[in-house]
Amino acid sequence: MKLISVQVQNFRSIEDSGEFEIGDLTCLVGKNEAGKTAILHALHGLNSTSGYTYDKTRDYPRRYLNKYDEHHLDGRSKVVNTRWILDEKDMAQVSGKFGAGVLCSAEVGISFGIGYSTRMWDVQVDEIAFIRHCVKKHHFDDTEHELLMKVSSVKGAVDFLTQLEQPAQQALLDELRTRMGESSVRAGVIEAIEIRLPKFFYTSHFERMAGDIALNQLAQDKQQGNVKSEDKIFLDFLEYAGTTVEELRDTKRYEELKAKCEGASNDITDEIFEFWSQNDALEIKIELSEGKVGDTPPFNVGTVARIRIENKNHRVTVPLSERSAGFVWFFSFLAQFKQLKKITGNAIILLDEPGLTLHGKAQADLLRYIQERLLPTHQVIYTTHSPFMVPAERMADVRVVEDVIEYERGGRRPIVKGTKVTADVLSVDKDTLFPLQGHLGYEITQSLFIGKNTLLVEGPSDVLYIQAVSQALLNRGREGLDRRWTVCPTGGIDKVQSFASLFGGNKLNVAVLCDYGNNDKKKVENLRRNQILKTEQVFTTSDFTNKSESDVEDLFHPAIYAEIVNAAFKLNDDIKLTADVFTKESRMVKLTEDKFKVMSPSAPEFNHFTPSDWLIRNPQILDDDKVGVNETLDSFEKVFEQFNKLLAN
Repeated sequence: MKLISVQVQNFRSIEDSGEFEIGDLTCLVGKNEAGKTAILHALHGLNSTSGYTYDKTRDYPRRYLNKYDEHHLDGRSKVVNTRWILDEKDMAQVSGKFGAGVLCSAEVGISFGIGYSTRMWDVQVDEIAFIRHCVKKHHFDDTEHELLMKVSSVKGAVDFLTQLEQPAQQALLDELRTRMGESSVRAGVIEAIEIRLPKFFYTSHFERMAGDIALNQLAQDKQQGNVKSEDKIFLDFLEYAGTTVEELRDTKRYEELKAKCEGASNDITDEIFEFWSQNDALEIKIELSEGKVGDTPPFNVGTVARIRIENKNHRVTVPLSERSAGFVWFFSFLAQFKQLKKITGNAIILLDEPGLTLHGKAQADLLRYIQERLLPTHQVIYTTHSPFMVPAERMADVRVVEDVIEYERGGRRPIVKGTKVTADVLSVDKDTLFPLQGHLGYEITQSLFIGKNTLLVEGPSDVLYIQAVSQALLNRGREGLDRRWTVCPTGGIDKVQSFASLFGGNKLNVAVLCDYGNNDKKKVENLRRNQILKTEQVFTTSDFTNKSESDVEDLFHPAIYAEIVNAAFKLNDDIKLTADVFTKESRMVKLTEDKFKVMSPSAPEFNHFTPSDWLIRNPQILDDDKVGVNETLDSFEKVFEQFNKLLAN
C-alpha cells in the first residue's frame, strides 16, 4: 500500500490542515512552531511502530478542549483522513480470498482519531464479484449458475439457495452466510487489507543513543515498561546485533557477545561512512566492563556497556555522548532503521528535523542517504527548516507548513486558522519560505555561472575579450580556449578567494587569471597558498606579458587596443588614441584612463566594459592579417594553451 494523501484535523495546533498529496518523498518545510511536528505525530498515531496513541487532553486543540463533549457527542474526534493506493500484492491478497474484481477501486481511505476503537475504512466492494467467485469455487452447473447470477447481493444469494434446499449447495451456502451481517464481504476485504497496512516509524533529532548503559538498570526498566528513548535505541541496536540486554548482562561468553555487538556496530559504521563526508577516521567501539565503586550510580554496579568513538587521526577514544551530536544522531538513526527493516519491513518513515545538528554538507549527505537507501523500499516524510535539507531536484515533493493567522479589516483580534499545508509556495510568508529561498539561492550560485572546469577572471570585460579572441583563433584553425572552460567574473582580485572557496567544495577544477599591480603581490601569494586552489592554477596577466604590472588588455598589441577604444567611444581625429601613447612597461588601461581625464568635458567617460562590448560585436577587426592582429592572437594563444593544459583528459 502506498500513502497518497493526508488531511489532519483537530490535532494540537491544527484545526484543518487541508488535504495534501504524499509522494515517495515528502518534505514539510516551515518555520519553528508552524505545526510540522504535529503533522508527523498525527500520522504516527494511525498505525505506530511504538504503540503511540492519541490522547484527548494532550492532542485535542487546547483552546477548544472544554467544548470537546459538546462538539463530539459520540466521544470521537477524527484526527487523520488518508488515501492509499493498493499495489499488486494487496490486490492479490484480496482476490485470492474473495475473487477478482471484488474491489471496485484500488484506491481506499483510512481514518482514525481520538476516541476511535478501530480504524475506519472507505472501501467499495462488488458483492456480485464475490458471489461469482464462490459459485466458480463450488462447481455449479450452467443452469444453477445462470439462476444464481440474477441475484444482486450476498443476502439475495443466501435466500435463493435456502429455497432450493439441495445438499450439494450446502458448502456454498455456509460460505455465503459467513459474509452476511456483521461479517460482511466488505469487512472481510478490510481484514485482508489491514494486515498489509504499513506501520509508521517516527524519530526526531532529539533521539540519540546513550553512551553509557547500566545493564542492570536497563533490564529493570525494560521489565517495568519504563525505558527511556536513548536506551530504547540501544535495545534496538542489541536486537539488530542478535542479542538482548538480559543476555548481555548475564553472559558467561564475553567474547562471543562482544563480537556480535562489534559486528553490528561495524555494519552500521560502514554504512555511515558510505555517506558521511565529514570525517572518515572515526570508528565505533563497544566495551563491556564491571561498574566501579567510585562511578556515578547506576554505573557503579553490574555490567556496564560503554560505546566509544575512536578518532584514528588523533589516536584517542571518547564516549559517544561527547562526540558531535550530529554524528551520534546519524549512528542512532541507522541503529533504529536497521532493526526496523529486520522486524517490521513495511513501514513509512517519519523524520522530525533530521540532521538538525549536522553541518550543512553533512545534511546534504543525509539527504542523499534518504534518497538512495530509504526511498527504494520506504516512503519518507520529513520536516525541516534547513536550506540544506530541501531536495532542490524534487521541488514537487516539497509541502509548505504555515500557522495561519488572519485579521479582519479594521479588526484587532486575530482569527486563528491553525496549521495549513500547501504545495503553493507563493501563498506563504517570507520566513516560512526562507529554507526554500536559501537552498535555491545556493543551488543557483553553484550552477548559474560555473561549470566542472571554471576559469575565474576579474570582470565581465575579461570574459568578453577572452571569448572574442578565442573565436578569432579558432576561425584560423589555431588554439582557442577549450570550450570545457566556463569563464566566470568575480568582481576583482579581492573576491577571487571568496569565489574559489564557494565553488571549490564542489570538487570543481578551478583556475584563475587575474590582473596584476604593485599592490597585488601579497593578494596573489595568498591565492597561491589557498588550500582550495592549486598553486599551479593561479596565473596573472604579467606571467604572459612580461610586464611588472598588467591587465588582460595588455595582451592586445597597442595599435589594436587603440583602434578598439577609438571605435568603442567614437573618438574623433583630434582626440583619437594611437599606439605611441602606450609605453612598453605601463598598463594600457591606466594610460587610457589618464588620457580620458584630460579630454574636454564633452568627451565620453572611459570605462573598462565598453571596449570589450564593442569587440564582441565587431570581431572582424581581428580578421586582418597584419602585425598588430597577429601579435595579439599570439599573446592570447599562449594564455589559452596554458589553461587548456590544466584540463583533465
